[in-house]
Amino acid sequence: MIDPRRRRWLQAAAAFGASGASGLLSEALAAGDVPPGLHRLDGTAAVNGRPAKAGMPVALGDRIVTGPRSQAIVVLKGDALLLRADTTVEVKGRDGLLTELLIAGGKVLTVFARKPVAIRAATASIGIRGTGAYLEVEPRRVYFCLCYGEALIEGPGMDASKAKLVKTTHHEQPLVLRDDGAVLRAEPGPVMNHTDQELVMLEALVGREPPFVNDPGKRY
Repeated sequence: MIDPRRRRWLQAAAAFGASGASGLLSEALAAGDVPPGLHRLDGTAAVNGRPAKAGMPVALGDRIVTGPRSQAIVVLKGDALLLRADTTVEVKGRDGLLTELLIAGGKVLTVFARKPVAIRAATASIGIRGTGAYLEVEPRRVYFCLCYGEALIEGPGMDASKAKLVKTTHHEQPLVLRDDGAVLRAEPGPVMNHTDQELVMLEALVGREPPFVNDPGKRY
């Protein structure tokens, strides 16, 4: 039986979201608590090289790959990932908790519980804790929007004094991280290709709400 407080939150989140996100929230309401695994799949995907389907378990150590024109939502313990088309990720951790996310390529929107998580994306290492973030990963370029929370960005040529600390509440500092072969450079970028409605939906699947819900200001 779904907790009444969570049901009220999901209903409010569905009202906040756009039609696509609201549909997913309605599914969460009908299903009750969302178990870990591949929550939704539109198109094709594989887990550890095997064809995947919605409802399939996903465990720490698994490698998930989405196909062309596909999208997948993965729920772990306190964390949720939205993988867009042609994306490859590996989820790692210990004691049942995700502690490391390896993004080999593609586009991923993430929400994490309040615990340390290391994101490896191309040559960039991003340490986060209790955040929402969106990444687009290419071999020498990473687009990174810290939607809310705190992150420490490290990479080639960046010692402790050059590591970049980012703090946001609502998409204030999107960055393009470029590796020129000697140093990882962080340049200002636009807010693109992800929405507040998607963040609301992902947080709802793990029983939370983004910090901007009660003070939305400008929505994306």
